[in-house]
Amino acid sequence: MSSWKTKFPLAVIVVLAFYALPYTLNGYAIHVVDIALIFAILAIGMGLVMGVSGQINLAQVAFFGVGAYTTAILTTHSGYGFWIAAVLGVLATVVIGLVVGIPALRMQSHYLGIVTLGLALGFVNWITNAKITGGADGISGIPVPPLFGVDLSSEYMYYYLEVVFFAVSMAFGLFVVRTRLGRRLRAMRDDSLAAGAMGSEIPLLRMTAFVLASIYGGLAGVLYAGLIRFVAPESFGQSQMFLLLAMVIIGGRRSLVGCVVGAVGLVLIREALVDFAVYAQLGYGLVVVLMVVFAPTGLAGIPARVIAAVNRLRTPGERERAAELGPFSPDEGSAETVSRDGEQPALEISHLTKRFGALTALDDVELTVRQGEIRGIVGPNGSGKTTLFNVISGLYRPTSGSLSAFGKGIGGVAPYRLNLDGMSRTFQNLRLFTDMTVRENVMVALDRSRTTSFWQYVLWPFGVVGAERTLRRQVDEILRQYGLTGFADSTPGSLPYGIQRRIEIARAMASRPRLLLLDEPAAGLNGEEVGQLAAIVRSIRDLGVTVVLIEHNMGLVMSLCERITVLATGRVIAEGSPAEVAATPEVIEAYLGESMSETPLPTPTEVPR
Repeated sequence: MSSWKTKFPLAVIVVLAFYALPYTLNGYAIHVVDIALIFAILAIGMGLVMGVSGQINLAQVAFFGVGAYTTAILTTHSGYGFWIAAVLGVLATVVIGLVVGIPALRMQSHYLGIVTLGLALGFVNWITNAKITGGADGISGIPVPPLFGVDLSSEYMYYYLEVVFFAVSMAFGLFVVRTRLGRRLRAMRDDSLAAGAMGSEIPLLRMTAFVLASIYGGLAGVLYAGLIRFVAPESFGQSQMFLLLAMVIIGGRRSLVGCVVGAVGLVLIREALVDFAVYAQLGYGLVVVLMVVFAPTGLAGIPARVIAAVNRLRTPGERERAAELGPFSPDEGSAETVSRDGEQPALEISHLTKRFGALTALDDVELTVRQGEIRGIVGPNGSGKTTLFNVISGLYRPTSGSLSAFGKGIGGVAPYRLNLDGMSRTFQNLRLFTDMTVRENVMVALDRSRTTSFWQYVLWPFGVVGAERTLRRQVDEILRQYGLTGFADSTPGSLPYGIQRRIEIARAMASRPRLLLLDEPAAGLNGEEVGQLAAIVRSIRDLGVTVVLIEHNMGLVMSLCERITVLATGRVIAEGSPAEVAATPEVIEAYLGESMSETPLPTPTEVPR
């Protein structure tokens, strides 16, 4: 309630400022403001695809052009009314957005940037030479948009139309970013492999990001055509593309507010430097380079960087008090126990081979894990343990052999599909979403809705809000069980390593798996934390979850696991109970060392608590 009381007066002030602004400006100034609002909408779309989703998109100006040119062609050549042409213009832009997004399914990073840049340049070349677009002369005579008798030929009145579209665009963008779709897009940006392993449909998310960008680009193009009533190739060329890129980078590509600030600021600066256009372009480039090097999160990220710097100045004692981990306290009375699926093995692997060129990482591996078992996978470094997990969880395709989980074939199945079917995992090297809070990390895995439910954002936003509230209640309970409540609003990178390991397990369990793969969960933990980990793993097994554990801590493995499988050079060299495995000569030679044969096996009570 107090937050609402603070935000409401601020919102009223903002609305009054937007309303009164035209009365303080002359005709030229209001034209500049109108252009700035169009670029602000364009920048929001760029921020969604590039900053929020992590997809390099240099075709945003092409989306801008498609919307403007489609509106111009339909109104001047085909006789359509402005608003019908506008709707068709946005739809045409969405189609182009899907086409532009296809390369994102197979390539990322600068390769995607090069492809989208090529598509943008191809669009400019087409409109410059095509007869239907008027060639280099462009299209003029676009009609004034009709609006219930309001004279939109006046740029003062057109300003209010743009403000409405800008407000709706900004509100919708913030709504997306702060709810389930935005979380998945940000998770994909931070670590697409981990996001896929937590159930995020990466291919659909990449396409969704480009569709969102195209909608904003098409809308900006429609508004531009209605304002200027003339379109020509120079409005959508390379200079505009790099100006838009500078707006987003300088303002802060991961903040929609920052994108708007960057867009408005650079439009105003461009007008102020109109007599020095060449030098202005050089200046934009220099500022972009400086921002990338010294402030990669842009102007919007500076406050967070200052706060982080202040936090680093705290004394060690203060940091220790801030990093207190609560006890693990599963609420077994309300916990959802996993039902067992008959007598089918939880995991069955037959003659599995995985090659990387001439290197054979896994060689004819056989493995069967019963439901409700804690199975240990051990072996020296380079023996193929993590490769085995990567094949099981869908990150790698097997070269040959078969894999099944609970009687269903899983060889070559995408990670997100495996997660939705009940498999979850942690990683040898932590793969938390470092730019998201602990709560958001867990919510990514907890949310079982699908990307195809995006229609609800348009047709039933109240359902999205209701689901969001339910998710927050559920995630708070998970954080309480794993002792992480005090870190809910912290970013994982600011927390001690042992806590990050606990977060990763909580996130993996949030998806309610039947099969959990733990890749060296005790790495980097002290004795007390190893004991806590053992209690957590036993509790997970007691819920009916099958656990497969890769670990180098032999005391933990011997105390936890009913059966152990030993790998060496990609092959299974032993399998059996802890006592049987420890007494196998091949294991002693390959991994445990000669001294192990004379050392008593650790018992569960010898594992630190």
